[in-house]
Amino acid sequence: MALAGADLLIYPTAIGWDPNDTPEEQERQRTAWEMVQRGHAVANGLPVLSVNRVGFEASPDPQAAGILFWGSSFIAGPQGELLVRGNTDQEEIIACELDLGRSETVRRIWPFLRDRRIDAYQDLSRRFRD
Repeated sequence: MALAGADLLIYPTAIGWDPNDTPEEQERQRTAWEMVQRGHAVANGLPVLSVNRVGFEASPDPQAAGILFWGSSFIAGPQGELLVRGNTDQEEIIACELDLGRSETVRRIWPFLRDRRIDAYQDLSRRFRD
């Protein structure tokens, strides 16, 4: 998206865990989700706003436990740094000031976009490579 001129990336999500998962498994899942989102900020040199639901949603399947959404919405800066994080168990609005001009500075010192081999992207739009 940065190559198309985006100033920031917004990822609305509805992700959580099975309430029967162990606390260790729950933390692994939430940490992995955050790590991937923050990685998008680093790879694109842009702030990322990751929004996630909170609360419990019962499953229509009586055999399943449902899903407990973990909240934890956050805003990360262009180097993946955590700027603000929301609650895990209640709705709220989080906000912070973003210096969108900082993205250009970050891209100069950490040139992921500059060093991309866009000439090799053609296969990405194909279903199968020959």
